[in-house]
Amino acid sequence: MAHSIDDTLAEIRAARACAILRASDAAVAAGALDAAVRGGFRCLEVTMNTPGALDHIARLAADPRLTIGAGTVLTVEQARACAAAGARFLVSPVTDPAVIEEAARLGCVAIPGAHTPTELFTAHRAGAPLQKLFPAPHGGPEWLRAVLAPLPMLRVVPTHGVDEHNASAWLGAGAFAVGMVRSLFSADDLAARAWDRIEARARTMLAAVGAA
Repeated sequence: MAHSIDDTLAEIRAARACAILRASDAAVAAGALDAAVRGGFRCLEVTMNTPGALDHIARLAADPRLTIGAGTVLTVEQARACAAAGARFLVSPVTDPAVIEEAARLGCVAIPGAHTPTELFTAHRAGAPLQKLFPAPHGGPEWLRAVLAPLPMLRVVPTHGVDEHNASAWLGAGAFAVGMVRSLFSADDLAARAWDRIEARARTMLAAVGAA
């Protein structure tokens, strides 16, 4: 089934939270991703520096309940490979107009990284439907509220330092959605293959998002 960029945006907006995994072992990545899905996440991102990233993306993308994206996409070639595997959104820590343009051509949502108001607006002007706030600046949600006051056209997704304690504040400040990385997939839990803890934390985080 083909999905449009608008379809993907609507699904990310409905989910309001994305589980973002960066792991150093393919088997650990699979277990962690499955735990997040069992915990209720329906939007998930696998970074390209995770072993077997394209295989993980393809496996998850086959589940019609899920909206799957790729992270740390730095080149046009990576963008094409991720889209071919089933990724519907492409995330980067930086803003590269070539990757943004290729994402649009592929029918994927580009989410380039930006850190300042100028960078966020530059990403928007380059055609990115969403902008990844990375790393989250000092001031957190209040900083975002201040930026969106004069720049309401931005659709910002903070992804650094978001957890169950501040997710509601980020969303209340105007974030389009939030991304959870280490707060969901802790290094200790990944090392211990503590899938039950990841699943439980996913439920807690999504409950906090639902309360926003």
